[in-house]
Amino acid sequence: MMSTKAFTLVSAVEPELLMGDKERVSIECVECCGKNLYVGTSDGFIYHFLLEERTLPAGTATFTATKQLHKHLGFKKPVSELRAASALNRLLVLCDNSITLVNMLSLEPVPSGARIKGALALALNENPVSADPFCVEVCIISVKRRTIQVFMVYEDRVQIVREVSTPEQPLAVAVDGHFLCLALTTQYIILNYNTGASQDLFPYCSEEKHPIVKRIGRQEFLLAGPGGLGMFATVAGISQRAPVHWSENVLGAAVCFPYVIALDQEFITVHSMLDQQQKQTLPFKEGHILQDFEGRVIVATSKGVYILVPLPLEKQIQDLLASRRVEEALVLAKGARRNIPKEKFQVMYRRILQQAGFIQFAQLQFLEAKELFRSGQLDVRELISLYPFLLPTCSSFTRSHPPLHEYADLNQLTQGDQEKVAKCKRFLMSYLNEVRSTEVANGHREDIDTALLKLYAEADHDSLLDLLVTENACLLTDSAAWLEKHKKYFALGLLYHYNNQDAAAVQLWVDIVNGDIQDSTRADLYEYIVDFLTYSSNQELVWKYADWVLQKSEEVGVQVFTKRSLDEQQENSFNPDDILRCLQKYPKALVKYLEHLVIDRRLQKEEYHTHLAVLYLDTVLQHRAGTSGKSSEVTETQAKLRRLLQKSDLYRVHFLMERVQGAGLPMESAILHGKLEEHQKALHILVHELRDFSGAQDYCLWRSEGRDPHYRQQLFHTLLAMYLSPGPSTPELAVAAVDLLNQHATEFDAAQVLQLLPGTWSVQLLCPFLTGAMRDSVHTRRTAQVAVGLAKSENLIYKYDKMKLKGSSVRLSDKKLCQMCQNPFREPVFVRYPNGGLVHTHCAASRHTNPSSPSPGTRT
Repeated sequence: MMSTKAFTLVSAVEPELLMGDKERVSIECVECCGKNLYVGTSDGFIYHFLLEERTLPAGTATFTATKQLHKHLGFKKPVSELRAASALNRLLVLCDNSITLVNMLSLEPVPSGARIKGALALALNENPVSADPFCVEVCIISVKRRTIQVFMVYEDRVQIVREVSTPEQPLAVAVDGHFLCLALTTQYIILNYNTGASQDLFPYCSEEKHPIVKRIGRQEFLLAGPGGLGMFATVAGISQRAPVHWSENVLGAAVCFPYVIALDQEFITVHSMLDQQQKQTLPFKEGHILQDFEGRVIVATSKGVYILVPLPLEKQIQDLLASRRVEEALVLAKGARRNIPKEKFQVMYRRILQQAGFIQFAQLQFLEAKELFRSGQLDVRELISLYPFLLPTCSSFTRSHPPLHEYADLNQLTQGDQEKVAKCKRFLMSYLNEVRSTEVANGHREDIDTALLKLYAEADHDSLLDLLVTENACLLTDSAAWLEKHKKYFALGLLYHYNNQDAAAVQLWVDIVNGDIQDSTRADLYEYIVDFLTYSSNQELVWKYADWVLQKSEEVGVQVFTKRSLDEQQENSFNPDDILRCLQKYPKALVKYLEHLVIDRRLQKEEYHTHLAVLYLDTVLQHRAGTSGKSSEVTETQAKLRRLLQKSDLYRVHFLMERVQGAGLPMESAILHGKLEEHQKALHILVHELRDFSGAQDYCLWRSEGRDPHYRQQLFHTLLAMYLSPGPSTPELAVAAVDLLNQHATEFDAAQVLQLLPGTWSVQLLCPFLTGAMRDSVHTRRTAQVAVGLAKSENLIYKYDKMKLKGSSVRLSDKKLCQMCQNPFREPVFVRYPNGGLVHTHCAASRHTNPSSPSPGTRT
């Protein structure tokens, strides 16, 4: 058990003030109502005192009792019980088994002499059934065996309303509404005197211990249970709270939330209703009375009256926190909710959570501390301020007063233990990262992000870069100095960039690449700079560093121009001609950029296409001059040149032809002849110079692409004629001719081919060609037949329609009148409308609208 100072025992009425020199007189009962304290004695007297409470500078309370008067009741028996009914200005006095009504101030019995006789004990119903404000409900244990009586008590009269029988003799009673909680001879029960229903609670032995029945709240009672337990029970017969452990010989009990107070022969013990632990023990011998009155707890010996003054809950909580008893403090704080106004409680509870968080933090209980900080809505700067130099120099933050903890800084808290310091810094990194984008930041985002940057930089943490490339509120001045101190120059560049200082950022990164300053954060920093410039819209910055990136690597550096967004390129923010002038010193970059313009962007500009073709050609010629064999690079460049010459229609063909002739580039010459429609020359090169027969076939397909079938046929016939031309013949040409015919049979006019073929060739040799030609011929004939048949069918339909129209005869006489001009017909010529109307031919020709009635419709 860990002790808590929850109450202070203060004397209220000194024995001398009460008893004087009466040694044999003792206190039998007490009652307190507001400032009025009443004491009943063993010699039949009632004493009335006024209690004055004063709070000393130290915070403790003292009481001064001023005796008003005392009154003897006229009985030689002791006063057993006193109960105040302030609404009636009456005091109920139980003496000699009789309850007398007396005036609270004068202690005189009521003039009517109203009293309740035959009472062993009484209890007031603090949750009355009656709505009458001018009466009090009183429940008594009657002198009649096993009987409880319920009375309505008014200013000058009493009225019995119910008499209830019990299964055993009742020894103690408490009442709430219609429910009676009774201590019988062998057990406790709940009895509804309105319905008669009863509920057994638990047994106890009245011969071994004193029964206690105490109403502690609406429909809830506190009972002295077996085994030294203080048991809670509701009117439904169940317990909603765990029991408290007190002594076996408890004489009295009371509740002062959140505590249960118990009295035995030697001690007053204080137990928490929240965690059921014993919190305080006060030595108190010869005590025999313990009662609570409107939250004030009074204990008494036979000679003196004392008050248990509760320490303010906030003071108790602070004492617990000072003793590092966090859980107990929080439990007590939650329990205080019902006794403190909502707004005040919320402020107090938040502060307690924050204090508890720092206690857990100091013990390196980081998970618990984090939860307490978040629940307590801690100003995160309170935590940051523990770490030296993390708050920005311009921060206006001052710590809470009174302080939430006792530490000056992290070094004091950890006593210089660097391992603990490192753990605390890791925790702060994690916590700040979690809260920076939440409501916990509460307008302090600059302080949080700046502190987080400093922690990341100091720890060489990977998240430093993530912080700087996303939305952040790092203060430039503080952060830049810190990054420079820890040699995080790449990160410093990111910070400059985020603050729209791209020139400073790029210069810093260039210095790193050049080796002027050391930072190994990114091994690919040069490529990063190229990408950065590529996506930068600052033209001045790009032009400033264009030469630098190109000098480092032409192929990579040119990407600052070639990889720019398509929208930006279409807006011509960078003029291609300006870029080309810049790239004149960098031949590889120049080729890459022209490829970008011609192939990727497909710009239809002759000079770009010609320039690229010339560069390809120069490269090929240079390598041919420098080496006898073809390198892979030359082969690739030649392939690019040939594709460009074939695909593009924009370059200057004659200009390139002059450059190619005599350069030993027959394939390129053939392509250029083809562009000039000089097919005979092109095919001659392919067939006779290069012996590239498949290339010759591809040439025919390439040049006839998108042209009419007759053009393609002419090309193939030209190639065939070249294979079969008179002169020195070789087997190669004959084989090429056969392959050409067999592979492209449909491209030839079979009749013409047969006239060209040598008579020595067998049918079997040309079987694929002849088969294909026959199939094509048959297909063409049948297609024509189908077309003719469809045309005849359509013509027949038209003839049938015409015959239908001619099927009805028209009689024309000089009595027939034209429907338009109303004149008779002079000649056997007319125009007839579908509705049967007849008009002159000249009338029909002169009218653009039909006759009004009847409408002639379409002319036939």
